Amino acid sequence: MAASIIRPGPIQAGSKHPYLRRRAGLEPVTYPHPLAEPALSKTLGVPLWQEQAMALAIDCAGFTPGEADRLRKAMAAKNSPERVAQLRGRLLTGMAGKGIDRVASERIVGMIEAFSDYGFPQSHAQSMAGIIYASAWVKHHYPHAMLAGIMAHLPMGFYDSQTLIQDAKQHGIEVRSVDIQRSGVHATLEPHADQPTRRPAIRRGLTSVTGISELIAERILTARGPSAFRSVADVARRTRLPAKLMEQLATAGAFDGLGMDRRTALWSAGTYTGEIQDVLPGLGDLALAPELPAMTAAETTAADLDASGASATAHPAQHLRPLLSSRGALPARAARDLADQTRVQVGGLAKYIQRPPTAKGVAFGALEDETGMINLVFSPPVWDRTREVVLGAPAVVLEGHIERDRGSVNMIVHRAHALAGHARAHQPGRFR
Repeated sequence: MAASIIRPGPIQAGSKHPYLRRRAGLEPVTYPHPLAEPALSKTLGVPLWQEQAMALAIDCAGFTPGEADRLRKAMAAKNSPERVAQLRGRLLTGMAGKGIDRVASERIVGMIEAFSDYGFPQSHAQSMAGIIYASAWVKHHYPHAMLAGIMAHLPMGFYDSQTLIQDAKQHGIEVRSVDIQRSGVHATLEPHADQPTRRPAIRRGLTSVTGISELIAERILTARGPSAFRSVADVARRTRLPAKLMEQLATAGAFDGLGMDRRTALWSAGTYTGEIQDVLPGLGDLALAPELPAMTAAETTAADLDASGASATAHPAQHLRPLLSSRGALPARAARDLADQTRVQVGGLAKYIQRPPTAKGVAFGALEDETGMINLVFSPPVWDRTREVVLGAPAVVLEGHIERDRGSVNMIVHRAHALAGHARAHQPGRFR
């Protein structure tokens, strides 16, 4: 049912909240007319599937199967609102002939017309429900494999790499950074040698580094072969990668396992230009780096983000926590535990912002930090005031209140403030 209800058609038909209330036993099941009951009884008196719109036309308006199929085609057309509207007169006339009063007729026609904004056929909903159930089962029993599989096929789905990494950590699964010696083309599972019964860790793949295609990653694996790389110079010589990709790998920490800190590896990779040519022994090594300070924890996270869009070492909000705490901002996890209507401030990264046409100007999103996420809701006036900050600032502090409803927890946003100047280390080119 959930797969069907969050669709423009059922939302426009006013099905969402009545269905949820009826399912929870908070309101009685009713029908716009007794003739509508056969079509709507499965879904507690509200329409969720395209077939129900067709059944309503047949049962309540006397449509023939051929006319109902015309209605189905109209609902599936690109200009479906106009096509369905052309049948409105036929629907109302047919309902009047069945003795249905004008109020009930308009309600039933409204249900049918709403599906011109897209609704699932029941077969589609059933198939999607099967996929959701199977996915939930795998996520529950094998979360490490599930998350590694999703990370291996990005970009896909709704969530980005950082959110997937945080979800893995919430499930006690270690995520390891890309490594020139150990990473595969895509994300893989690595067992814990000292804890064989523990869930395997997820190793980020070479293609998680910006600029490293599957072809380039295969080239690196071929060059690596059974013999491990010995140094950055050895990687350059055996892979013959261009300097830009060598620098990207260094920035992402792919050379950390070669016994050299990230900034030194980046310096060494940057001295490499073009392809290593065949030279006399001892003359092909890259220039030695000068004495360089090691990156701070915040700089390491920023380098991860710059090179691969996510960090397995730490969430970027973690480095802002002292500042956020000083401003009274709670972590997302703590905010989710507050009572209904509690005023709250949270801080972190505003992500996954959406403003669907069916929401009447309301915007939705999530605030993510090192403890997880909390759902955000922006009323139209608040969105108009805060959209520039929410969409433009690297990190934000949001003020609002908690809303709890039948197990769901949202933060209703009142105000947004940018954490100006606190994401500069995330900009490219600041790690040398």
